[in-house]
Amino acid sequence: MRSPLRAPLFASLLAVVCAGVLWAAYDWFQGRYLRAFSEHTAMFSGDPLRLPESLAGPGAIRLVHFWDPACPCNVGNQQHLTELVERYRPHGVEFYAVQKPGSHGQLPSTLSSLKTIDILPGSEQIPASPAVAIWDRSGKLAYFGPYSEGLTCNSSNSFIEPILQALDEGRAVSATHTLAVGCYCPWPVDPTK
Repeated sequence: MRSPLRAPLFASLLAVVCAGVLWAAYDWFQGRYLRAFSEHTAMFSGDPLRLPESLAGPGAIRLVHFWDPACPCNVGNQQHLTELVERYRPHGVEFYAVQKPGSHGQLPSTLSSLKTIDILPGSEQIPASPAVAIWDRSGKLAYFGPYSEGLTCNSSNSFIEPILQALDEGRAVSATHTLAVGCYCPWPVDPTK
């Protein structure tokens, strides 16, 4: 004869094991794929940035995109950057990309037209990415900072459209020091690695 407690005990034990497995799977997924929005403030200062000699001086408006392939924050601005390229390249704006030194990866195919800058003087001192620097037609740095403030970036909250519009219309812009809260990843490279 079977014990009347055996079936409920087995069902309870099975429920506890299933709950443990589900908790472990949830914890693994959360640690691997979900990242908390960082509310750390980043201070962007463009003082050390210089275009390479081959690009310096008078010319087109030049936008330089700083990105780190390992940074999940890039996903939020890549569609916006694609829209910027489509909108402002016909106005003569040139688009470049600087990848975090020591990182490996590629921009999506929609951004394959960005020209690569291997070494941009002063870029080792930028605080975070994704970031953008814009030089005006005279070769002067007009803007350095994030694409926007907040978790995501699009044309409704972007700092970039008003800057490019002003420069395209020939108005002067000087916004090389920016304080913002958003989704950023640290840029400085550890020299010991």
